[in-house]
Amino acid sequence: MVNLWLNYNNFKLLLKKINTPEDLKKLSIDELIKLSSELREFIIDVVSENGGHFGASLGVVELTIAVHYIFETPNDQIVWDVGHQAYGHKILTGRRETFHTNRKYKGLSGFPKRDESIYDTFGVGHSSTSIGAALGMSIASKINKDDKNHVAIIGDGALTGGQSFEALNHAGAENPNLLVILNDNCMSIDPNVGALKEYLTDITTSKTYNKIKDDVWNLLGKLSNFGPNARKIVQKIENAFKSSMLEKSNYFESLKFRYFGPIDGHNLEHLLKVLADLKNIPGPKILHCITKKGKGYIPAEEGDTTKWHAPGLFNKKSGKIIPISNTDNLPPKYQDVFGHTIIELAKKNLKIVGVTPAMPSGSSLKYMMKEIPERSFDVGIAEQHAVTFSAGMATQGLIPFCNIYSTFMQRAYDQVIHDVAIQKLNVIFCLDRAGLVGDDGPTHHGSFDLAYFRCIPNMIISAPINEHELRNLMYSAQKKPNGPYVIRYPRGRGVKQDWKSKFEYIRPGTSKKIREGTEIAILSIGHVGNYAIDVCNDYSKIGFEIAHYDLRFVKPLDEKCLHEIFKKYDYIITIEDGCLNGGFGSAIIEFMVDNNYKKNISRLGIPDEFIEHGPQKQLHKDCGYYKSSLSEKIESIKQNLNTNII
Repeated sequence: MVNLWLNYNNFKLLLKKINTPEDLKKLSIDELIKLSSELREFIIDVVSENGGHFGASLGVVELTIAVHYIFETPNDQIVWDVGHQAYGHKILTGRRETFHTNRKYKGLSGFPKRDESIYDTFGVGHSSTSIGAALGMSIASKINKDDKNHVAIIGDGALTGGQSFEALNHAGAENPNLLVILNDNCMSIDPNVGALKEYLTDITTSKTYNKIKDDVWNLLGKLSNFGPNARKIVQKIENAFKSSMLEKSNYFESLKFRYFGPIDGHNLEHLLKVLADLKNIPGPKILHCITKKGKGYIPAEEGDTTKWHAPGLFNKKSGKIIPISNTDNLPPKYQDVFGHTIIELAKKNLKIVGVTPAMPSGSSLKYMMKEIPERSFDVGIAEQHAVTFSAGMATQGLIPFCNIYSTFMQRAYDQVIHDVAIQKLNVIFCLDRAGLVGDDGPTHHGSFDLAYFRCIPNMIISAPINEHELRNLMYSAQKKPNGPYVIRYPRGRGVKQDWKSKFEYIRPGTSKKIREGTEIAILSIGHVGNYAIDVCNDYSKIGFEIAHYDLRFVKPLDEKCLHEIFKKYDYIITIEDGCLNGGFGSAIIEFMVDNNYKKNISRLGIPDEFIEHGPQKQLHKDCGYYKSSLSEKIESIKQNLNTNII
């Protein structure tokens, strides 16, 4: 990184002059066009050496410059949906010198974040929130009598989320001062699905539409010459606009939005003219911009857009993605174990179906979609629908494996209760990315699922300690009808190279004793139980035996096993990759109280705070449940036991 910065600072670049959006307004059109090239090059330089989200930010370089040039930020409120595309925004708003720390431990967040900058008006990370947030800001400005503009920038993928539709519908009724910019790059993390995708394609490819829109935009581009009469002129052409083009664009107009576009999102000069005109048009408006993910970097433009969404480190000159290490002899990722195991099970059980909300690659359901496409479904960015859709299939005797990232499952909580749990339907929820996920930070950590599911009746909640257990839990969940069944597992690799084991049935609520011990027992749930295995092995080498139980289920608990533990051990440590409040450790304490035991219990897990981004193991250390933290806890207990073994 040092060499990059030395190289960068040796050149007199326009980008070096931009510390706030006000500096943009000092540049000519030609200089702004040159700046867009420099900004794009800067993003390529930094991300190639540091990793991060890539394609989306390259695609909105011109749009980012244009928005900050035309609008008076931060007084005017700009809301970025999800935030994958906001790198240019961060660089132009005073974070250029620290951008190399993006997504690094203690560095900049990978997403807009309110406490990071006054230009980050709304914290984001999950999709489809921008329109609703910008609408709320607009209404607040109206109530507060503040003269502000409000802009929501949303991708075509995020626009498919139900919350976007709800916000559009509400906005049409409120008539706010709101501009929605649709960044249409025809690609989310995985290819878009659904009717809206086809609809937008229809608009952009209509020969009739595009023939007429050229004339309209040529006229619109001249409106500024008419001064105060610009609004009247827009109103005069509105009827002609509608009658000529509404056949292809009436969806947005039906919601009382004025629709403009589509326009080339990489034509900076045109963008500036259009935004300048739209700034002076009252009411809700939508500007449809066509952009290209990875614009300006040929490997990203022409390559796999999913791969270039967040490619990791890569060679800038060759475009070759640099592998982190040789993975040939490493255990598989839990995601891939899920992806291959569901195919095995689905071939034997024809009632099995796979469901994911827009994450077939991340969840590895892509393998089933390729091999058994008629029984695998990507429902788009629609977690609520994914759950209810699965519930509907379950009523007809199918067995849905509904794979949703833990953090995104939070969006479908009501559907889990209302549509699945109350009816005790056989839906198997595979919660990917459970626990602390690393560089994406607090919006993406799967901290809360153990707690928020544990309080729902009829739920079975499990977590595998390794790949074998994941396979066995998946096998067991589909083997017998148990009602809603949760299997949570972390992001990343397991611990076994020989992961493809023979299936074994696990009865719900049965634990596994890993080793016997004296006086101290560790109770674990999920992958972090491997920390306990390592620590117990280390202490065994010096003659101090610690018991370890892999509970496997948070609900139902293995009460027979727990009675055995509470009768035998005075000191109990629980460890979980989840929030302490209401989680696994809380369940053990509840059991103790309900059964009148009085023991010393120490709980290790995620504290009552939102955890920032960083490497997973570092975050585990910070939260106090890595191997070193577990050893420290054992040492403190040993002191209480007055042992002199070490």
